[in-house]
Amino acid sequence: MNKHILIVGGGYVGLYTALRLQRRLRRELRDGSVSITIIDPQSYMTYQPFLPEAAAGNLSPRHMVAPLRRVLPKVRILNGRVTKVNHAARTVTFQPPEGDARDLAYDVVVMAAGSISRTLPIPGLTDIGIGFKTVGEAIALRNRVLHLLDVAESTDDPEVRRRALTFVVVGAGFAGVEALAELEDMAKDSTRYYRNIKPSDVRWVLVEATNRVLPEVGPEMGKWTLEQLRERGIDVRLETRLESCTGGHVVLSDGTEFDAETLVWTAGVKPSPVVSSSDLPLDERGRIRTLATLAVEDTPGAFAAGDLAAVPDLTNPGEFCAPNAQHAVRQAKVLGDNIVRYLRGQELAEYSHKYVGSVAGLGLHQGVANVYGIKLRGFPAWFMHRTYHLSRVPTLNRKVRVVVDWTLALFFKRETISLGEMEHPREGFRAAVATMRR
Repeated sequence: MNKHILIVGGGYVGLYTALRLQRRLRRELRDGSVSITIIDPQSYMTYQPFLPEAAAGNLSPRHMVAPLRRVLPKVRILNGRVTKVNHAARTVTFQPPEGDARDLAYDVVVMAAGSISRTLPIPGLTDIGIGFKTVGEAIALRNRVLHLLDVAESTDDPEVRRRALTFVVVGAGFAGVEALAELEDMAKDSTRYYRNIKPSDVRWVLVEATNRVLPEVGPEMGKWTLEQLRERGIDVRLETRLESCTGGHVVLSDGTEFDAETLVWTAGVKPSPVVSSSDLPLDERGRIRTLATLAVEDTPGAFAAGDLAAVPDLTNPGEFCAPNAQHAVRQAKVLGDNIVRYLRGQELAEYSHKYVGSVAGLGLHQGVANVYGIKLRGFPAWFMHRTYHLSRVPTLNRKVRVVVDWTLALFFKRETISLGEMEHPREGFRAAVATMRR
């Protein structure tokens, strides 16, 4: 009898779990006794730690994604969304990009849909706000920054110029600090090609509700990072909240008001909405409750890991594993093995991994790291940051392409071209049609 394993989500957990299953179940996949399906809106997995480098132009966006169909030839890939999980009936409701929704049956389900940006009901946030979790957002942000430099260079209006050259980042965790540092470095580098824009004309504002930046690397490294950012002229506002940004008019809780054309929102994440449309047990934060084996509590045939799962941290009793790539990749390995054990009626193993530390890039040749208690900053930390993440990129193909990008960047200047028209490819054609009608 065929056993169908359904994986909801093709991110870290989904891809690495499927890779593990593809290796461990070769015979079963070949004789048809087991089949595996991944459902995800995209046909690729994004290596998110490289989003800042892609936004800054140091890395081709195509080289930081892994095509699911190529990497997982034994797995069926369906593009679309799961809108409901009915584990009691062992079915999910699948909504493809085109056509009607349909129910898909399974024997084992793996919830690996990750997280989405956690937003707040702030007036005007949708006016100028953009997230920083996808390739599309990273490249759109890069194009926007470069386009606004063009706008500032081409206007005689000081208000338009000031607004165009003001950029706000909300959230001083990894995503916010790395995105800001890389983009600020790119913008500063780009000003050499403009006659009327100096690096000091470009204003960057980092807004953080707590009293520290990069809490993941510890207070000492966080303090050093704060000093570095301020030395670079970045306006860092700690213990400050965004009150509103209606029409681009930014109001902060410390009373500061100014106009900005761009606001990057990186203030936390929350589990994928699919978890609230399931009959799986959730905790008070909306995460799926799991055991240390990554099996869903009191729910045979269901597993979960990554950002949407509350996985007990056995190295810190009473705590849960942090929602980061380090845990997700390691959980996927245990998860894949445990699904094989479940199918064979064997005892499941528990996931236990002590958090080894963190690395963060702060622009070209700058970084901060705290690994196994060893604290590094500057070039050594930047080098460690690149080395670590290169080792985690899936497939040799992607590793080689990333190294080639980095090597070329050593000898040639980075591209500073805005290709924002890619986001509106029909505008030129529509303008031509309108001219013909006139």
